[in-house]
Amino acid sequence: MENRKIKKVFRSRISVLFILLWLAMLIPIIPALKYTMAIGLWIIGVILFTVFLYCGIHYVISDDKLYIKIWTIPGGSVNISDIISIERSYYLFFSSISLTAASFKKLRAELGGRAKLPYILISPVKEQEFIKELLAVNPDIYVHVPVKKGIWRIQDWDI
Repeated sequence: MENRKIKKVFRSRISVLFILLWLAMLIPIIPALKYTMAIGLWIIGVILFTVFLYCGIHYVISDDKLYIKIWTIPGGSVNISDIISIERSYYLFFSSISLTAASFKKLRAELGGRAKLPYILISPVKEQEFIKELLAVNPDIYVHVPVKKGIWRIQDWDI
């Protein structure tokens, strides 16, 4: 494994459907809006803050690390040498692990070694280029990410 100083940045895929379903969870609060405008302003603030956060997610590959950042705020890092495998995932539920991707079409990177988490979910826009960069650092990563073509897949998106 060579020591790399080159830094590659990949932005996160953003699915409109993902954002709409996340915002749909706020629908039960709407009847309360007729009682107070403060709740309405709070909901608008939550929506804008969420969209702002999701638009700023990006992944940085530098040396032997994969950094997850939200705008300039570090969200965590993973040693690329700890990645055992990368597979396709359509994880639908929200958790602290899936908040690093604003899409249903994700990559599940299984971690081993000294990693604190068993896996991470990421969703880079140019995922084939992203995987090539990871393999350049750690060629031992098992990759099972089929590239499917079809009418429901438009420009790397699954509808």
